[in-house]
Formats: sequence, C-alpha cells, structure tokens
Amino acid sequence: MNTRPIGIFDSGLGGLTILKTLSRALPKEKLIYFGDTVNVPYGSKSKKAVTRFSLDIAKFLESQHVKLIIVACNTASALALTELQKKISVPVIGVIEPGAAQAARSTKNNRVAILATEATVHSQAYPRALQRLNKQIRTYQQACPVFVPLIEEGWIHGPAGKLIIADYLASAAKSGADTIILGCTHYPVIKHLIAKQVGKKVHLVDSAEVLTAEVKNLLTRTKQLNTNGRGSLKIYASDDPARFKRLAKNILGRELNRVYLKKLN
Repeated sequence: MNTRPIGIFDSGLGGLTILKTLSRALPKEKLIYFGDTVNVPYGSKSKKAVTRFSLDIAKFLESQHVKLIIVACNTASALALTELQKKISVPVIGVIEPGAAQAARSTKNNRVAILATEATVHSQAYPRALQRLNKQIRTYQQACPVFVPLIEEGWIHGPAGKLIIADYLASAAKSGADTIILGCTHYPVIKHLIAKQVGKKVHLVDSAEVLTAEVKNLLTRTKQLNTNGRGSLKIYASDDPARFKRLAKNILGRELNRVYLKKLN
C-alpha cells in the first residue's frame, strides 16, 4: 500500500503549489496530478457542476490505484468534499479544515480574514470551520477573482498586479484580522507580495504548507508513508496540455517534462 501513488487534483494550475511543497516534503512518494483545464475556473461555477467535475476526476485517480486523493482546490473542497468522501474508496483530504485549524491556532485577537474565490466565499466553508473550532473567532471574507488569471499568466508582478493586490488587501485590513487565510491554492505564489502589503504582524496561512503537513501525518499514522525508492510525477490535463506545461513554469519555477491529455466524460 505504501508504494501506491498519491492523487492530487485542482481546477487548473493552482494545486501545483501543493504539489511543489508535497514533493519537497515527501521526496520518495509517487505523485499523480490532474488539472481540469477544460472546466477552469471552478470559482464561478455551481455546486452541482463542481461536484460533477470533482467526482469524474476522483474516479479517474481511483482507477490509477492511488492510496490517497488530495483535493488541491479550495472551491472543490468547499463544495464537493463530502460527496467525494462518500463515493471514493480511498481517503480524500481537502484544504479547508487544515487551513482553518492553522488559522485558529495562529490568531491572537480572534479575527481571521479569508482571501478566496467567489464560490469559496459564498460557500461559507471557512467561517463554519473556524466557528466549529472557536466560537469567539470573527471572520471577514474577500473574494479575489482577478488573482488567478494574473498569477497563471505571470502578470502579478507588474503595475496592474500590485494595484489589484493593494486594493483587495485594503478591504481585508479594515477587519483588523491578525491572521489571513490564503484560501485558494494559487495564492501562495504571491505570498511574499501579500506579506509585504500586510506587514510582519499579520500571520499568513499557506494552504500548501498546512495540507502537506496533514498528509504527512496521515501517511505516517496509517503506515503508508513511502520511505524507499525514488519519487515520481505524472501530470494530466483535461485540455491543452501544451498551454498547461507553459503556464506551470510560473508556479513551479521549472519546466515540466510532459503533460498528458486526459479528457473527462
């Protein structure tokens, strides 16, 4: 069981931040990543649609004999995780609960801001998770729909990117939060820019780091951690693998060898 791969999926490229962190922390694990580029973005789609896409991908990963599936997408975690856990035979982990738990541990003034997609904000998944952990926590949510295309195209460092970051964070700053959850797996790419804007006194919860720690703990606890051999990586995209490969460099900081095309039903 411990030599079987880990499956990871996202609506597109954002989950590569988790893939990158996971591959560094667990270098001997075999990883299979699926980017649903034909249906990206999930953040503006209905719960029904996101659940259908997520189930199709999870079933494909299940057919690849994975030992665990990581939903490396906040929107899919918010809208489809419960259904996935009911219908998939291997453990399925999302990013909401680990991120909320880290934020609850980090906040000193019980004020937490969440930067996320529109669908994640509307789902109220983070506020509910935080309330379950600490009823004293007050939350503020900010949808940041422009971040994803700016990050994927590598434009976030230009003048327009800096203005958009400043505008989104000015709204979040009014909440007085001492902790900010980066509630989309794309956002760790610009963590340093966000940190510069909000200052050292505000703690940023990075979904990639938090989820990687959760996965490592689970695999260690269940004796499924692969400690032998060499790790491997296989990447699938549901549309235009050449474009996926080109844009992935903006997140991974390196070229991918190959991206396979896998069309969904």
